[in-house]
Amino acid sequence: MTRVLQPYFILKNVMQRPYNFSAGPATIAPEVLAQAADEMLDWPDASGKRCGMGVMEMSHRGKEFQSIYEHAEADLRELLSVPSHFNILFMQGGGLAENAFVPLNLCALGSTDGTAGTADFVVTGSWSDKSQNEARKYCQVNIAATNAADGHTGMPEPSTWKLTKGARYVHLCTNETIHGVEYQTLPDLKALGSSAPLVIDFSSHVASRRVDWSRVGLAFAGAQKNLGPAGLTLVVVRQDLLGHALPICPSAFNYKTVADNQSMFNTPPTFAIYMAGLIFKWLKRQGGIAAMEQRNMAKAQLLYDTLDTSAFYFNKVHPACRSRMNVPFFLRDESLNDAFLAGAKAANLLQLKGHKSVGGMRASIYNAMPLEGVQALVDYMREFERTHR
Repeated sequence: MTRVLQPYFILKNVMQRPYNFSAGPATIAPEVLAQAADEMLDWPDASGKRCGMGVMEMSHRGKEFQSIYEHAEADLRELLSVPSHFNILFMQGGGLAENAFVPLNLCALGSTDGTAGTADFVVTGSWSDKSQNEARKYCQVNIAATNAADGHTGMPEPSTWKLTKGARYVHLCTNETIHGVEYQTLPDLKALGSSAPLVIDFSSHVASRRVDWSRVGLAFAGAQKNLGPAGLTLVVVRQDLLGHALPICPSAFNYKTVADNQSMFNTPPTFAIYMAGLIFKWLKRQGGIAAMEQRNMAKAQLLYDTLDTSAFYFNKVHPACRSRMNVPFFLRDESLNDAFLAGAKAANLLQLKGHKSVGGMRASIYNAMPLEGVQALVDYMREFERTHR
């Protein structure tokens, strides 16, 4: 006998979960998880008619999944205000794989004989450093600017960048998950005298703020922070950048091939696309990106204000480029780190340990983290400070 899932029971239980501050895979809105659980065994179409299959069992070419895919693509285009001359691709491999796919697709851009040229990189933390190292396998790399000298706590001013004339593209990680720095405004490469397209890795803040697409040629993101479970990669690429891949680029990773086949050249990560589609609809119900941006600003302000007014904790990042999504912080007495984390876990505040490369603590406060979660963290921090001074 088939067990029928009860949405109310599921929602009641997921609402009682701890607050998860993981940097990724990250927390997902409880009502999205409840809907996915309810539909796990038998997916309903838009009319509510059940199809007898779960999404993980569907053919990616069947009408049921085609409907899921089309709605997800349309909702994402609406949410991010993606212009019609950009393609949205749903791919696999995550952000690390895109560090290879981007140069494989773009480093011959503008070449008459298909040879790779130079790509400019602005290195502002661990992820952009990984990106430039990977790109060196496929093209020449110029480090146009870096903030390594200050420990990745500030941002090099675009006016100081040493850009390459004729560069194939310029790469930025617009939010560094580990170091907690974020571009508040995208650079205008034309104003800097560059005709190269801007490539942004916006994995850690995708769908948390608006994007000025007039300044972007290609954007990519792993889904596991703001868009859903791990396994799905989003690529938004301007159409004129398609069709320039190096001959060694695998067909499944050639953006033009993927675009021509509506992300169905190979079997896509179907369940992850479905989950992302549920999150897109949830975001629309929240008021869209503009509303989420205001909430994210409020959450970040609450946490940063707590850090800035404390003699017990501190944040190293320059205020002008602090991330709204990833907030690293430190206890001035690091001998208390283990006690802080143990107390946080007891208070149902999870995954606050900082990345091993920088230490300390880190609170990732993505779209699905409610203001109440940040308030609970702030309350705990203040109480811990009071009892351990």
